[in-house]
Amino acid sequence: MYIFIANDRTRVIIPEAFSDREELSSLINKKKIIKRKSSSLTCYRLLSSFFLPVFLSGEDAMNAAVFTSSALSLPISFCKIRSSQLIRKKGVKAELRVFAVFGEESGLVEKKSQWGHLFDVEDPRSKTPPYKGKFMDVNQALEVARFDIQYLDWRARQDLLTIMLLHDKVVDVLNPLAREYKSIGTVKKELAGLQEELAKAHRQVHISEARVSTALEKLAHMEELVNDRLLPVRVATESDKPLSSASVQDLDREKTIIGGKTLNVSGPIQPYSPHLRNFWYPVAFTADLKHDTMVPIDCFEQPWVIFRGEDGKPGCVRNTCAHRACPLDLGSVNNGRIQCPYHGWEYSTDGKCTKMPSTKLLNVKIKSIPCLEQDGMVWVWPGDEPPSPTLPSLQPPSGFVIHAELVMDLPVEHGLLLDNLLDLAHAPFTHTSTFAKGWSVPSLVKFLTPSSGLQGYWDPYPIDMEFKPPCIVLSTIGISKPGKLEGKSTKQCATHLHQLHVCLPSSRNKTRLLYRMSLDFAPILKNLPFMEHLWRHFAEQVLNEDLRLVLGQQERMLNGENIWNLPVAYDKLGVRYRLWRNAVDRGDDKLPFSG
Repeated sequence: MYIFIANDRTRVIIPEAFSDREELSSLINKKKIIKRKSSSLTCYRLLSSFFLPVFLSGEDAMNAAVFTSSALSLPISFCKIRSSQLIRKKGVKAELRVFAVFGEESGLVEKKSQWGHLFDVEDPRSKTPPYKGKFMDVNQALEVARFDIQYLDWRARQDLLTIMLLHDKVVDVLNPLAREYKSIGTVKKELAGLQEELAKAHRQVHISEARVSTALEKLAHMEELVNDRLLPVRVATESDKPLSSASVQDLDREKTIIGGKTLNVSGPIQPYSPHLRNFWYPVAFTADLKHDTMVPIDCFEQPWVIFRGEDGKPGCVRNTCAHRACPLDLGSVNNGRIQCPYHGWEYSTDGKCTKMPSTKLLNVKIKSIPCLEQDGMVWVWPGDEPPSPTLPSLQPPSGFVIHAELVMDLPVEHGLLLDNLLDLAHAPFTHTSTFAKGWSVPSLVKFLTPSSGLQGYWDPYPIDMEFKPPCIVLSTIGISKPGKLEGKSTKQCATHLHQLHVCLPSSRNKTRLLYRMSLDFAPILKNLPFMEHLWRHFAEQVLNEDLRLVLGQQERMLNGENIWNLPVAYDKLGVRYRLWRNAVDRGDDKLPFSG
């Protein structure tokens, strides 16, 4: 810490404790102060870690302070203070307004920097929405409500900073070295003043907290009121037609669940409903199915194997030889037929046995299911009903290039994995070592979605998300660089990451996960060697962060715990998936949130 004595022209005021030159000389002799000179100023450096204010008056004083700071390479900060706060000396005017603190590495400037990440928030008042005195539509009203949250958050941070700085002043007053030049009475008086200021600051913080809490409740209520009117602007698939009675019932059921305890997902995992099988399921990537290879899969606890026939089209047959139940995927593919490794029986893509070496050919056929190829993926229809003539599109959006396609088998039930993928609110707590490293925790997280749909966008994250029945999650993330979020919506971001997750129900405790990652920037990455290994490593890291939690959920669910015990507002998409799933299991003719 530095204090300064100068000639009368600069009128530097020394704190009362150092007004006696003899005391200064005594401290210098005791080697507790180092005396240095710069121009017309004499600088005394205190060899301690406490801080003293130096009051300057007039333009000359300001110039002298800045000059001395530059000459000695010292940090400096200025702020206005009330005249009642100044140390009054004879001949000094009451209108002093400049307060300068000179310090070194242990000074106040450095201490404040420790909390910089908490308080370095831009004052939002310059961005006040220009709607004062005007009638507003719902979009403008929501904008004003969000601005109120930003302002109140900023105000609360300033109140908290005041408390921290006052605590620093208390520490300064109680510094052992301060007792060498301050009387007990002076210390008590300063502490009493600081205690009163601290009490006032604490009261202000409590007021700010109450205001923020009230504003958050109002914002949440407003978003609920305007949500269904906002989404048609953001979600292109939402129609303008009025809600059907079924859609109204779906919304009523959803509102009853969120905040209540009516969604029950507990107990042993039940056998899959036959109705859940009557959908097209992506089971493999086209790139993994060569003309002479096969891809074994489990789907609804039954073994299947996929291979290409003589015409090059994929087919899917039961992965069990009709002869002695040997797994066919242990064999080979020859001229569009799969050959059993045990006795050489061969089967075509429709399941018919076309060759039986060393014996008479019999009319034998194993089960096959419909199999198609679209959007770089192989699809199967495992249900008993006639297959749908259309498949959902899984192509990345225009302008995106596929960079990685990965397949993993995970030891969890596929519904639990979908619950996890449809939830983004957990990211800043769970994925702290991967993609969400450094994310701040928002004061409010919402998933905004149309009244009759399974898609929407996250607020405040720039992420759009959609659930495509029966087991597909699509998401588009706005980023400035990998691992860093940018903007408040995907449209405000210059670059994006598109993800496809397919959760194929292999069995009641196993899921086949197909993951595809696409980017609309850096196409050169696709051609770099070993990049797929890098993407796989990163994807496994992210999944491992989730798996330890989901496996814990699964264990407790099997023991009777309800994993959807208390849904809240940001669980909306997961709740809608569970309502859809329950309707499918029941065999309802009209599925919820289907338009």
